[in-house]
Order: sequence, then structure tokens, then C-alpha cells
Amino acid sequence: MIDRALDLLVQHDMTGFTALFAEDAVLEFPFAAPGQRERVAGRAALAEYLRGYPDLLDVREVVAKTVHETADPEVSIVEFELAGIVVATQRPYRMRYLAVLTVRDGLIQHYRDYWSPLAAAEILGTTGV
Repeated sequence: MIDRALDLLVQHDMTGFTALFAEDAVLEFPFAAPGQRERVAGRAALAEYLRGYPDLLDVREVVAKTVHETADPEVSIVEFELAGIVVATQRPYRMRYLAVLTVRDGLIQHYRDYWSPLAAAEILGTTGV
């Protein structure tokens, strides 16, 4: 599931990526910056949330990936790093992520996405850094 999800991101296939999620799936961002979304509930809301993602970041490569199995066979933890281009500036970017996924009946039920909003803001040029 994790490999397929990352492949779809590199392919810019947000429809395929969204299809990996259950209808009632929840995506959470525990480290969301103030004023940013902390939660997206439902596949339709996720599809809307991700609709413009390829216009923001042109993901070109999964630079690194480590999958950690847990005591719960439905839960996996993945550390990964993506590289690509910021579409607006054409500048390269690399960013590390950690995600906790619960997969049941072949679909992602819950996805906790841990990433640095500070790093994202710097990459996107939305800070004074």
C-alpha cells in the first residue's frame, strides 16, 4: 500500500492516490501550522484537498523510504523523503515526512502525516527565512 501511494504521488495521480483511501478515511496533520487544516475527513474531502497538489509541488522522486511494522498488523509507520520542484518558483525541494497509516480491508482508514510546516513554508517561499 505504501509503495503504491508513493508511486502515485510521483506520477501526479491524485485520483489514484485518493482511491487508496476508504470512503470515511481520516487524514490528520498533527504538526499543522496555526490557521492550517489539521484534519480532512472522507475520501471526497481528501480529493478536493489534494486537487491542486501537483500545481504546487512537482514530486519527481522518493529519495528514501523506511517502513516500520508495528504490533498491530493494520498499522504501519513510514519515513520517507520526497524530492522535486516547487512549481511556482521552479526551485528544487526535498522534504522528509513520517506517516502512520492504518489499512483495513485493503484501504487506508487513517493517515497521520507528520511533516514540518516550517520546512514547507521555507520551500514554498512563504516565510521570511
